[in-house]
Amino acid sequence: MKLSARRFEFEFPRRPLVMGIVNLVADSFSGDGMTDVTLALEKARALVRDGADIIDIGAESARTNREAISEQEESEQLLRFVHEWKDSTPLSINTWRPAVARAVLPIGGDILNDISALPTGENARICAETGAALLIMHTVGRPKVAHTHVGYDDIMARLDGFFEEKIALARNAGVSADAIILDPGIDFAKQREDNLLIYRELSRLHRFGRPILLPVSRKTVIGDVLGVPAPERDAGTIACLVQGMLQGAHLFRVHNVRAAAQAVRMIEAVEEA
Repeated sequence: MKLSARRFEFEFPRRPLVMGIVNLVADSFSGDGMTDVTLALEKARALVRDGADIIDIGAESARTNREAISEQEESEQLLRFVHEWKDSTPLSINTWRPAVARAVLPIGGDILNDISALPTGENARICAETGAALLIMHTVGRPKVAHTHVGYDDIMARLDGFFEEKIALARNAGVSADAIILDPGIDFAKQREDNLLIYRELSRLHRFGRPILLPVSRKTVIGDVLGVPAPERDAGTIACLVQGMLQGAHLFRVHNVRAAAQAVRMIEAVEEA
């Protein structure tokens, strides 16, 4: 299986890729946000040294208890970062707003990390035009709106139907099959048991033949299980990463890249022994 992301190609099976998170915002839920682009660039380069294979940069918090910043402000912040990003490491642009994607992706970025559940084909068309890979995340409703009341009789069946529909939408918009990544959307419009079931049954999504990104880092479900705040969820994050590797996940999006990269290498060594 191949993943084509503009300047890069990855062939699977291979060691899972670690995506390091850089939050160019003041109010990140995990407490690691920053608005200074110079500091964000320094952090991104440090994450690469720690073992990040991809950097995911976002300038708008997904928190539902914060007003959205303007599209212009989000675009300007991302563009300041992209213009200065000289590293050869792939760059993921974390935005769901087509106006922002259209402003930023032609300048730089290898992946569009879209948390909107692809309600239309517009973001997919932007990826097709620029050659960026498209990361399709499952959720319901608009971003920045709480959907904590949503539950499912069978979350895996819902994911099956969702990805069938959204992959077809992306393909019809011109996105190559090799340029699609799937994200089950842990914590987005899901209850605790939905999230835990996804971690347990993730391998069922392999039927789509596309790389699966598993968001494991400091998630609310970890806090629910362990009773700890976001900055103290790294141990739970690694536990979810190990489960994800056992289920065949291809990418992990994390804050603590060093711990995640070491865990991946250790599990890989055990499997190859």
